[in-house]
Amino acid sequence: MRDGIEFGRSSRSCQIVFLMVFVAVVIGPPAGAQKKQPSGPSAPKYDLQTETKIKGTVDEVKLPPKGSEKEIAHLQVKDGANSIDAYLCPKTFLDDMDMRFSKGDDITMTGSKVKQGDVDLFLVREIVKGNDSFVLRDAKGEPVWDWRH
Repeated sequence: MRDGIEFGRSSRSCQIVFLMVFVAVVIGPPAGAQKKQPSGPSAPKYDLQTETKIKGTVDEVKLPPKGSEKEIAHLQVKDGANSIDAYLCPKTFLDDMDMRFSKGDDITMTGSKVKQGDVDLFLVREIVKGNDSFVLRDAKGEPVWDWRH
């Protein structure tokens, strides 16, 4: 009888462990274990091998619509005859850092040239406007903003 009880407990333990593994696989890792930058096709990856510095003039400021302030803000920048889509950071981070850009601003950007599908993007790591310098990504290209913010 003792063996039957132990077997029953062991079977019950296996069921609980199986259930926990199943839930972890279906739901995914806890929020704290997830990366701060979204993955997949919507989030281009910074490439240190393509890092360069670009001087240009802001041609257009592309901010996310009201209610979507956590989405990424972009600048369309003219570099001579070239037009560059500069991928900055979430609008909320721009606001927190008191960053403001307008058409005609002369800027210098350090960042990574990447492709997302057929589109060329420039992931900005640091941007300088006048005497103001803003760091958007660390030396490895990881965002310094908090995606949950």
